[in-house]
Amino acid sequence: MSKILVTGVAGFIGFHLSQKLLKMGEEVIGIDSLNDYYDVNLKQARLAQLENYQNFRFSKLDISDRTNIAELFVRESPSKVIHLAAQAGVRYSLSNPHAYVDSNLIGFVNILESCRHTSIQHLIFASSSSVYGANKKRPFSTHDNVDHPISLYAATKKANELMAHSYSHLYNLPTTGLRFFTVYGPWGRPDMALFLFTQAILSDQPINVFNQGKMQRNFTYIDDVIDAIIRIQNRIPQPNLDATLDPSTSHAPYRIYNIGSERSVNLDDFIGVIENYVGKKAKKNLLPLQPGDVPVADADVQDLAQDFGFKPTIPIEVGIPRFVDWYRSYYHI
Repeated sequence: MSKILVTGVAGFIGFHLSQKLLKMGEEVIGIDSLNDYYDVNLKQARLAQLENYQNFRFSKLDISDRTNIAELFVRESPSKVIHLAAQAGVRYSLSNPHAYVDSNLIGFVNILESCRHTSIQHLIFASSSSVYGANKKRPFSTHDNVDHPISLYAATKKANELMAHSYSHLYNLPTTGLRFFTVYGPWGRPDMALFLFTQAILSDQPINVFNQGKMQRNFTYIDDVIDAIIRIQNRIPQPNLDATLDPSTSHAPYRIYNIGSERSVNLDDFIGVIENYVGKKAKKNLLPLQPGDVPVADADVQDLAQDFGFKPTIPIEVGIPRFVDWYRSYYHI
């Protein structure tokens, strides 16, 4: 049994990952600030599910709190860290930039420093598909440069990758970055498209459809994402001694992977699956592309398949009904 520290444990991915690890018999130390970026009651409800496990302990901590984070690492001495805590959201970063500096930059330095001072075996951290920014080459590949982020959120996630690489190089800290594409499923975030669309359609309210609906996203079901993380956390990255390196590998013990599905989906088709399952048509407000958004997000997941034998198995036709069923049950609709 390993002792694993999961940051952002009351978040969407952190909750599902911790639940899986606990069922596997691992000891999970969870931290979360429980901030009010979205409904705190939902975060607390996720946390209540985890607190049913004897091998789970929770501390309410903000990762920007350097002293208390360092003390937690010394006290708990985890063997692995899965760092998911961050200020999320592209649009929110336009109006609240300091929240991203505090959490995604200062907070990440605190995690890196604590990892190097406590001999962590493996740091797995959340990056984002948003780092691809203005890249035109499709599908998005970890072997391509990502030098043109188009939101502050994306810039902080690219910065996380660079910061992690420097610690891998300087201190031989094994780190693996995960570029998540659009993750969805039960217990999902209220600011995400599936949650907003389901809520509005069931309430006979209009939905906002950006870029006139001409959007493609790589929707990835939460169970597939957790399967990928579980596989990755068990393999410590090794230095790539090949003289010809690209952005996904390093002479240091560092790797980057895309975590996505094998095909992107048109937003209209995504909405159509919701409509068919709930038996209602959406009322659409067709709006222009929003600042910071990209019209197409398409993941190259070949490295994940090659290195871990991973293949996503749950299409939107299965995943969306599972979310809608959870939503109706949770909100008693």
